Amino acid sequence: MKFPVLQVALDMMNAHRALQIAAEAVEGGADWLEAGTPLIKSEGMEVVRELKRRFKGHVIVADMKTVDVGGFEVEIAAKAGADIVCVLGVSDTPTITEAVKAARKYGAKIMVDLLGCADKAARAKELPKLGVDYLCVHVGVDQQMVGGNPMEELAAVAKVSKVPVAAAGGINSETAARAVKLGASIVIIGGAIIKAEKVANATRNIKKAISDKKSVRSELFTKYSQSELREAFLKVSTPNISDAMHRKGAMHHILPHIKRNRKMVGRAITVRTVDGDWAKPVEAIDRASKGDVIVIDACAGHTAVWGELASWSCKLRGIEGVVIDGAARDIDAILEIDFPVFSRFTSPNAGEPKGHGEIGAEIACGGVPVRTGDWVIGDGSGVVVVPQEDAVETANRAIDVMERENRLREEIKRGSTLSIVEKLEKWEKVG
Repeated sequence: MKFPVLQVALDMMNAHRALQIAAEAVEGGADWLEAGTPLIKSEGMEVVRELKRRFKGHVIVADMKTVDVGGFEVEIAAKAGADIVCVLGVSDTPTITEAVKAARKYGAKIMVDLLGCADKAARAKELPKLGVDYLCVHVGVDQQMVGGNPMEELAAVAKVSKVPVAAAGGINSETAARAVKLGASIVIIGGAIIKAEKVANATRNIKKAISDKKSVRSELFTKYSQSELREAFLKVSTPNISDAMHRKGAMHHILPHIKRNRKMVGRAITVRTVDGDWAKPVEAIDRASKGDVIVIDACAGHTAVWGELASWSCKLRGIEGVVIDGAARDIDAILEIDFPVFSRFTSPNAGEPKGHGEIGAEIACGGVPVRTGDWVIGDGSGVVVVPQEDAVETANRAIDVMERENRLREEIKRGSTLSIVEKLEKWEKVG
Protein backbone atom coordinates (compact mmCIF):
# COMPACT_ATOMS: atom_id res chain seq x y z
CA MET A 1 0.00 0.00 0.00
CA LYS A 2 1.34 3.38 -1.03
CA PHE A 3 0.72 6.17 1.46
CA PRO A 4 -0.65 8.75 2.04
CA VAL A 5 -4.19 7.81 1.04
CA LEU A 6 -7.51 9.65 1.08
CA GLN A 7 -10.36 7.91 2.90
CA VAL A 8 -13.84 9.35 2.33
CA ALA A 9 -16.20 8.94 5.30
CA LEU A 10 -19.79 8.49 4.13
CA ASP A 11 -21.43 9.68 7.33
CA MET A 12 -25.04 9.92 6.27
CA MET A 13 -28.40 8.24 6.72
CA ASN A 14 -29.49 6.96 3.30
CA ALA A 15 -27.64 4.42 1.18
CA HIS A 16 -28.71 5.86 -2.18
CA ARG A 17 -27.15 9.22 -1.33
CA ALA A 18 -24.01 7.60 0.08
CA LEU A 19 -23.52 5.52 -3.07
CA GLN A 20 -24.04 8.53 -5.33
CA ILE A 21 -21.53 10.60 -3.36
CA ALA A 22 -19.10 7.66 -3.28
CA ALA A 23 -19.20 7.47 -7.09
CA GLU A 24 -18.44 11.19 -7.37
CA ALA A 25 -15.64 10.90 -4.79
CA VAL A 26 -14.09 8.01 -6.73
CA GLU A 27 -14.25 10.16 -9.86
CA GLY A 28 -12.28 12.79 -7.93
CA GLY A 29 -9.60 10.33 -6.85
CA ALA A 30 -10.72 8.89 -3.49
CA ASP A 31 -8.63 5.87 -2.45
CA TRP A 32 -10.64 4.29 0.39
CA LEU A 33 -14.40 4.46 0.96
CA GLU A 34 -15.79 4.33 4.48
CA ALA A 35 -19.27 3.22 5.43
CA GLY A 36 -19.61 5.66 8.32
CA THR A 37 -21.14 4.70 11.65
CA PRO A 38 -24.47 6.54 11.01
CA LEU A 39 -24.75 4.86 7.61
CA ILE A 40 -24.11 1.39 9.04
CA LYS A 41 -26.60 1.99 11.84
CA SER A 42 -29.30 3.13 9.44
CA GLU A 43 -28.71 0.76 6.50
CA GLY A 44 -26.82 -2.17 8.04
CA MET A 45 -24.31 -4.41 6.30
CA GLU A 46 -26.17 -4.18 2.99
CA VAL A 47 -24.53 -0.84 2.31
CA VAL A 48 -21.09 -2.35 2.92
CA ARG A 49 -21.93 -5.14 0.45
CA GLU A 50 -23.08 -2.60 -2.13
CA LEU A 51 -19.97 -0.45 -1.74
CA LYS A 52 -17.82 -3.54 -2.27
CA ARG A 53 -19.85 -4.59 -5.30
CA ARG A 54 -19.75 -1.18 -7.00
CA PHE A 55 -16.19 -0.15 -6.18
CA LYS A 56 -14.19 -3.34 -6.52
CA GLY A 57 -10.81 -1.65 -6.86
CA HIS A 58 -11.19 0.38 -3.69
CA VAL A 59 -10.56 -0.44 -0.05
CA ILE A 60 -13.86 -0.52 1.86
CA VAL A 61 -13.76 0.55 5.51
CA ALA A 62 -16.55 -0.34 7.93
CA ASP A 63 -16.54 2.18 10.78
CA MET A 64 -18.26 -0.13 13.26
CA LYS A 65 -16.84 1.66 16.33
CA THR A 66 -16.90 -1.75 17.97
CA VAL A 67 -16.49 -1.69 21.76
CA ASP A 68 -17.60 -5.26 22.62
CA VAL A 69 -17.98 -8.68 20.94
CA GLY A 70 -15.04 -7.72 18.74
CA GLY A 71 -14.69 -11.04 16.96
CA PHE A 72 -18.36 -11.31 16.02
CA GLU A 73 -18.73 -7.75 14.76
CA VAL A 74 -15.55 -7.98 12.68
CA GLU A 75 -16.78 -11.26 11.20
CA ILE A 76 -20.07 -9.63 10.21
CA ALA A 77 -18.34 -6.67 8.54
CA ALA A 78 -15.64 -8.75 6.85
CA LYS A 79 -18.15 -11.21 5.40
CA ALA A 80 -20.10 -8.23 4.01
CA GLY A 81 -16.99 -7.09 2.14
CA ALA A 82 -15.15 -4.74 4.50
CA ASP A 83 -11.39 -4.70 3.99
CA ILE A 84 -10.83 -2.69 7.18
CA VAL A 85 -13.00 -2.71 10.31
CA CYS A 86 -12.83 0.03 12.96
CA VAL A 87 -12.74 -0.79 16.67
CA LEU A 88 -12.63 1.75 19.50
CA GLY A 89 -9.38 2.08 21.43
CA VAL A 90 -11.26 2.37 24.74
CA SER A 91 -12.34 -1.27 24.31
CA ASP A 92 -10.98 -3.88 26.68
CA THR A 93 -7.93 -5.78 25.48
CA PRO A 94 -9.87 -9.05 24.89
CA THR A 95 -12.26 -7.21 22.57
CA ILE A 96 -9.35 -5.94 20.47
CA THR A 97 -7.52 -9.26 20.39
CA GLU A 98 -10.70 -11.07 19.32
CA ALA A 99 -11.24 -8.45 16.62
CA VAL A 100 -7.70 -9.01 15.35
CA LYS A 101 -8.16 -12.81 15.30
CA ALA A 102 -11.42 -12.52 13.37
CA ALA A 103 -9.84 -10.08 10.91
CA ARG A 104 -7.01 -12.54 10.21
CA LYS A 105 -9.51 -15.35 9.79
CA TYR A 106 -11.64 -13.47 7.25
CA GLY A 107 -8.94 -11.53 5.40
CA ALA A 108 -9.60 -8.08 6.85
CA LYS A 109 -7.53 -5.55 8.80
CA ILE A 110 -8.21 -3.65 12.00
CA MET A 111 -8.10 0.10 12.49
CA VAL A 112 -8.34 1.23 16.09
CA ASP A 113 -9.97 4.62 16.64
CA LEU A 114 -8.43 6.46 19.61
CA LEU A 115 -11.58 8.56 20.11
CA GLY A 116 -12.17 8.90 23.85
CA CYS A 117 -8.75 7.58 24.93
CA ALA A 118 -7.41 9.82 27.69
CA ASP A 119 -3.73 9.31 26.74
CA LYS A 120 -3.67 8.62 23.02
CA ALA A 121 0.11 8.39 22.72
CA ALA A 122 0.33 5.81 25.51
CA ARG A 123 -2.48 3.76 23.96
CA ALA A 124 -0.76 4.03 20.57
CA LYS A 125 2.31 2.30 22.02
CA GLU A 126 0.21 -0.61 23.33
CA LEU A 127 -2.10 -1.38 20.44
CA PRO A 128 0.36 -2.48 17.73
CA LYS A 129 1.55 -5.18 20.16
CA LEU A 130 -1.99 -6.61 19.99
CA GLY A 131 -1.75 -6.96 16.22
CA VAL A 132 -3.79 -4.01 14.99
CA ASP A 133 -2.98 -2.69 11.53
CA TYR A 134 -3.82 1.02 11.75
CA LEU A 135 -4.47 3.68 14.39
CA CYS A 136 -6.77 6.69 14.00
CA VAL A 137 -6.47 10.03 15.79
CA HIS A 138 -10.05 11.25 15.67
CA VAL A 139 -11.90 14.30 16.98
CA GLY A 140 -15.65 13.67 16.72
CA VAL A 141 -18.14 16.03 15.11
CA ASP A 142 -19.63 17.21 18.41
CA GLN A 143 -16.18 18.07 19.75
CA GLN A 144 -15.31 19.86 16.51
CA MET A 145 -18.27 22.17 17.06
CA VAL A 146 -16.64 23.58 20.18
CA GLY A 147 -13.24 23.99 18.57
CA GLY A 148 -11.64 20.53 18.74
CA ASN A 149 -9.26 19.30 16.02
CA PRO A 150 -6.97 16.26 15.71
CA MET A 151 -3.74 18.09 14.92
CA GLU A 152 -2.53 18.62 18.49
CA GLU A 153 -2.41 14.90 19.28
CA LEU A 154 -1.62 13.59 15.80
CA ALA A 155 2.12 14.28 15.92
CA ALA A 156 2.50 12.65 19.34
CA VAL A 157 0.72 9.49 18.20
CA ALA A 158 2.54 9.29 14.85
CA LYS A 159 5.87 9.63 16.64
CA VAL A 160 5.36 6.50 18.77
CA SER A 161 3.19 4.35 16.52
CA LYS A 162 4.63 1.28 14.80
CA VAL A 163 1.70 1.13 12.35
CA PRO A 164 0.26 3.70 9.89
CA VAL A 165 -1.79 6.45 11.51
CA ALA A 166 -5.02 8.00 10.21
CA ALA A 167 -6.26 11.49 11.07
CA ALA A 168 -9.94 12.44 11.16
CA GLY A 169 -12.00 15.34 12.41
CA GLY A 170 -12.94 18.43 10.43
CA ILE A 171 -10.03 18.14 7.99
CA ASN A 172 -10.41 19.82 4.59
CA SER A 173 -8.22 20.85 1.65
CA GLU A 174 -6.74 23.69 3.71
CA THR A 175 -5.61 21.44 6.58
CA ALA A 176 -5.02 18.03 4.91
CA ALA A 177 -1.42 18.88 4.01
CA ARG A 178 -0.66 19.71 7.63
CA ALA A 179 -2.08 16.35 8.72
CA VAL A 180 0.31 14.57 6.35
CA LYS A 181 3.26 16.64 7.56
CA LEU A 182 2.39 15.72 11.16
CA GLY A 183 2.54 12.02 10.33
CA ALA A 184 -0.83 10.95 8.93
CA SER A 185 -0.59 8.13 6.39
CA ILE A 186 -4.36 8.07 5.97
CA VAL A 187 -6.35 11.31 5.79
CA ILE A 188 -10.03 10.75 6.55
CA ILE A 189 -12.40 13.37 5.16
CA GLY A 190 -16.12 13.48 5.80
CA GLY A 191 -17.96 16.78 5.67
CA ALA A 192 -15.54 18.62 3.38
CA ILE A 193 -16.42 16.09 0.67
CA ILE A 194 -19.92 14.77 1.38
CA LYS A 195 -21.32 18.29 1.93
CA ALA A 196 -19.69 19.76 -1.19
CA GLU A 197 -21.99 20.73 -4.03
CA LYS A 198 -19.42 19.32 -6.48
CA VAL A 199 -18.04 16.26 -4.69
CA ALA A 200 -15.57 15.27 -7.41
CA ASN A 201 -14.01 18.74 -7.44
CA ALA A 202 -13.71 18.83 -3.65
CA THR A 203 -12.10 15.38 -3.68
CA ARG A 204 -9.57 16.44 -6.33
CA ASN A 205 -8.59 19.48 -4.30
CA ILE A 206 -8.01 17.38 -1.19
CA LYS A 207 -6.05 14.77 -3.14
CA LYS A 208 -3.86 17.56 -4.52
CA ALA A 209 -3.31 18.98 -1.04
CA ILE A 210 -2.31 15.55 0.26
CA SER A 211 0.01 14.68 -2.62
CA ASP A 212 1.65 18.13 -2.87
CA LYS A 213 1.61 18.72 0.90
CA LYS A 214 0.32 22.21 0.21
CA SER A 215 -2.88 23.88 1.35
CA VAL A 216 -5.65 24.28 -1.23
CA ARG A 217 -8.48 26.74 -0.61
CA SER A 218 -11.67 24.98 0.53
CA GLU A 219 -15.10 25.79 -0.89
CA LEU A 220 -16.60 24.98 2.50
CA PHE A 221 -16.13 27.02 5.66
CA THR A 222 -13.68 26.27 8.43
CA LYS A 223 -14.77 26.14 12.06
CA TYR A 224 -15.27 29.50 13.74
CA SER A 225 -13.86 30.83 17.00
CA GLN A 226 -15.21 33.40 19.47
CA SER A 227 -13.64 36.31 17.58
CA GLU A 228 -15.26 35.24 14.29
CA LEU A 229 -18.85 34.80 15.43
CA ARG A 230 -20.29 37.80 13.63
CA GLU A 231 -18.79 36.58 10.35
CA ALA A 232 -20.22 33.11 10.95
CA PHE A 233 -23.73 34.29 11.81
CA LEU A 234 -23.80 36.55 8.75
CA LYS A 235 -23.29 33.49 6.52
CA VAL A 236 -26.29 31.54 7.80
CA SER A 237 -30.03 32.09 7.98
CA THR A 238 -32.22 32.17 11.07
CA PRO A 239 -33.76 28.82 9.97
CA ASN A 240 -30.23 27.36 9.85
CA ILE A 241 -29.64 28.58 13.39
CA SER A 242 -33.00 27.31 14.64
CA ASP A 243 -32.22 23.86 13.22
CA ALA A 244 -28.79 23.94 14.85
CA MET A 245 -30.43 24.75 18.20
CA HIS A 246 -32.99 21.93 17.88
CA ARG A 247 -35.78 24.44 17.19
CA LYS A 248 -34.95 26.59 20.19
CA GLY A 249 -34.27 30.33 20.32
CA ALA A 250 -36.78 31.56 17.73
CA MET A 251 -38.92 34.53 18.79
CA HIS A 252 -42.64 34.16 18.18
CA HIS A 253 -44.84 36.81 16.54
CA ILE A 254 -41.92 39.22 16.01
CA LEU A 255 -42.12 40.40 12.40
CA PRO A 256 -39.36 41.83 10.19
CA HIS A 257 -39.47 45.37 8.80
CA ILE A 258 -36.37 45.13 6.62
CA LYS A 259 -35.34 45.35 2.99
CA ARG A 260 -34.93 42.19 0.92
CA ASN A 261 -31.83 40.13 1.83
CA ARG A 262 -31.06 42.43 4.79
CA LYS A 263 -29.62 40.77 7.88
CA MET A 264 -29.08 41.87 11.45
CA VAL A 265 -26.38 40.33 13.65
CA GLY A 266 -25.19 41.67 16.99
CA ARG A 267 -24.96 41.33 20.76
CA ALA A 268 -28.07 42.22 22.76
CA ILE A 269 -28.51 45.19 25.03
CA THR A 270 -31.81 44.58 26.81
CA VAL A 271 -34.55 47.00 27.79
CA ARG A 272 -37.65 46.48 29.92
CA THR A 273 -40.46 49.03 29.62
CA VAL A 274 -44.27 49.24 29.54
CA ASP A 275 -46.70 49.80 26.72
CA GLY A 276 -46.06 53.20 25.13
CA ASP A 277 -43.22 54.30 27.43
CA TRP A 278 -40.32 55.04 25.08
CA ALA A 279 -37.90 56.62 27.56
CA LYS A 280 -35.76 53.56 28.37
CA PRO A 281 -35.67 52.32 24.74
CA VAL A 282 -34.30 55.67 23.61
CA GLU A 283 -31.89 55.94 26.56
CA ALA A 284 -30.51 52.50 25.61
CA ILE A 285 -29.20 54.01 22.36
CA ASP A 286 -26.67 56.04 24.35
CA ARG A 287 -25.54 52.96 26.31
CA ALA A 288 -25.27 50.64 23.33
CA SER A 289 -21.99 50.01 21.54
CA LYS A 290 -21.36 49.83 17.82
CA GLY A 291 -22.67 46.50 16.48
CA ASP A 292 -25.19 45.94 19.31
CA VAL A 293 -28.87 45.07 18.89
CA ILE A 294 -31.37 46.76 21.22
CA VAL A 295 -33.96 44.21 22.43
CA ILE A 296 -37.05 45.67 24.08
CA ASP A 297 -39.70 43.98 26.21
CA ALA A 298 -42.62 46.40 25.93
CA CYS A 299 -45.17 43.98 27.39
CA ALA A 300 -46.54 43.17 23.92
CA GLY A 301 -48.14 46.60 23.93
CA HIS A 302 -49.94 48.20 20.98
CA THR A 303 -48.60 51.74 21.47
CA ALA A 304 -45.32 52.49 19.70
CA VAL A 305 -42.12 52.77 21.73
CA TRP A 306 -39.93 53.21 18.65
CA GLY A 307 -39.91 55.27 15.48
CA GLU A 308 -37.90 57.00 12.77
CA LEU A 309 -35.95 59.40 15.00
CA ALA A 310 -34.76 56.64 17.31
CA SER A 311 -33.75 54.63 14.24
CA TRP A 312 -31.73 57.52 12.85
CA SER A 313 -29.97 57.84 16.21
CA CYS A 314 -29.03 54.15 16.06
CA LYS A 315 -27.92 54.20 12.46
CA LEU A 316 -25.52 57.09 13.03
CA ARG A 317 -24.02 55.32 16.07
CA GLY A 318 -23.51 52.01 14.23
CA ILE A 319 -26.13 50.06 16.16
CA GLU A 320 -27.22 46.97 14.20
CA GLY A 321 -30.96 46.99 14.78
CA VAL A 322 -33.82 46.79 17.26
CA VAL A 323 -36.24 44.04 18.30
CA ILE A 324 -39.44 45.03 20.10
CA ASP A 325 -42.00 42.87 21.86
CA GLY A 326 -44.43 45.69 21.36
CA ALA A 327 -45.11 48.29 18.66
CA ALA A 328 -43.05 50.44 16.30
CA ARG A 329 -44.14 53.24 13.97
CA ASP A 330 -42.78 55.21 10.97
CA ILE A 331 -42.13 51.91 9.20
CA ASP A 332 -41.98 53.44 5.71
CA ALA A 333 -39.32 55.93 6.81
CA ILE A 334 -37.38 53.23 8.68
CA LEU A 335 -37.32 51.06 5.57
CA GLU A 336 -36.10 54.05 3.56
CA ILE A 337 -33.10 54.60 5.85
CA ASP A 338 -32.44 50.82 5.87
CA PHE A 339 -32.35 50.28 9.61
CA PRO A 340 -33.47 46.79 10.70
CA VAL A 341 -36.53 46.86 12.96
CA PHE A 342 -38.44 43.80 14.17
CA SER A 343 -41.63 44.24 16.18
CA ARG A 344 -44.77 42.43 17.28
CA PHE A 345 -47.05 45.27 16.12
CA THR A 346 -47.00 48.48 14.11
CA SER A 347 -49.02 51.51 15.13
CA PRO A 348 -49.07 55.24 14.33
CA ASN A 349 -49.64 56.03 17.99
CA ALA A 350 -46.68 56.84 20.22
CA GLY A 351 -46.79 56.98 23.99
CA GLU A 352 -45.00 59.19 26.50
CA PRO A 353 -41.43 59.04 27.91
CA LYS A 354 -42.31 58.22 31.53
CA GLY A 355 -39.10 56.37 32.41
CA HIS A 356 -40.51 53.10 33.74
CA GLY A 357 -38.40 49.97 33.41
CA GLU A 358 -34.66 49.26 33.25
CA ILE A 359 -31.74 48.64 30.90
CA GLY A 360 -29.50 45.56 31.00
CA ALA A 361 -31.73 43.16 32.93
CA GLU A 362 -32.77 39.72 31.68
CA ILE A 363 -36.01 40.01 29.73
CA ALA A 364 -38.34 37.91 27.61
CA CYS A 365 -38.94 38.95 24.01
CA GLY A 366 -41.17 36.95 21.70
CA GLY A 367 -41.33 34.26 24.36
CA VAL A 368 -37.54 33.80 24.47
CA PRO A 369 -35.26 34.79 27.39
CA VAL A 370 -32.68 37.41 26.39
CA ARG A 371 -29.71 38.68 28.38
CA THR A 372 -27.38 41.53 27.56
CA GLY A 373 -24.50 39.95 25.63
CA ASP A 374 -26.52 37.20 23.94
CA TRP A 375 -26.31 37.04 20.15
CA VAL A 376 -29.36 38.23 18.22
CA ILE A 377 -29.78 37.38 14.53
CA GLY A 378 -32.62 38.64 12.34
CA ASP A 379 -33.59 38.23 8.70
CA GLY A 380 -36.69 37.85 6.55
CA SER A 381 -37.76 34.73 8.48
CA GLY A 382 -37.66 36.39 11.90
CA VAL A 383 -35.34 36.59 14.90
CA VAL A 384 -33.36 33.99 16.87
CA VAL A 385 -31.44 34.45 20.12
CA VAL A 386 -28.27 32.48 20.80
CA PRO A 387 -27.09 32.38 24.43
CA GLN A 388 -23.58 33.82 24.58
CA GLU A 389 -22.12 30.70 26.25
CA ASP A 390 -23.38 28.51 23.36
CA ALA A 391 -22.49 30.88 20.54
CA VAL A 392 -19.37 29.16 19.14
CA GLU A 393 -20.99 25.73 19.03
CA THR A 394 -24.25 27.10 17.60
CA ALA A 395 -22.45 29.07 14.88
CA ASN A 396 -20.48 26.01 13.78
CA ARG A 397 -23.54 23.76 13.85
CA ALA A 398 -25.51 26.34 11.82
CA ILE A 399 -22.73 26.39 9.22
CA ASP A 400 -22.94 22.59 9.12
CA VAL A 401 -26.72 22.75 8.60
CA MET A 402 -26.30 25.26 5.78
CA GLU A 403 -23.63 23.18 4.02
CA ARG A 404 -25.73 20.02 4.22
CA GLU A 405 -28.70 21.91 2.78
CA ASN A 406 -26.49 23.18 -0.05
CA ARG A 407 -25.67 19.59 -0.98
CA LEU A 408 -29.36 18.58 -0.80
CA ARG A 409 -30.24 21.52 -3.04
CA GLU A 410 -27.70 20.33 -5.59
CA GLU A 411 -29.23 16.84 -5.61
CA ILE A 412 -32.74 18.27 -6.00
CA LYS A 413 -31.60 20.44 -8.91
CA ARG A 414 -30.43 17.31 -10.68
CA GLY A 415 -34.05 16.26 -11.01
CA SER A 416 -35.02 14.80 -7.65
CA THR A 417 -37.36 16.05 -4.93
CA LEU A 418 -36.84 16.62 -1.22
CA SER A 419 -38.98 13.65 -0.21
CA ILE A 420 -37.12 11.33 -2.59
CA VAL A 421 -33.66 12.54 -1.56
CA GLU A 422 -34.50 12.21 2.14
CA LYS A 423 -36.67 9.06 1.77
CA LEU A 424 -39.24 10.66 4.05
CA GLU A 425 -41.70 7.76 4.11
CA LYS A 426 -38.98 5.40 5.28
CA TRP A 427 -37.88 7.70 8.09
CA GLU A 428 -41.24 8.87 9.39
CA LYS A 429 -41.40 8.36 13.16
CA VAL A 430 -42.89 5.00 14.13
CA GLY A 431 -45.49 4.80 16.87
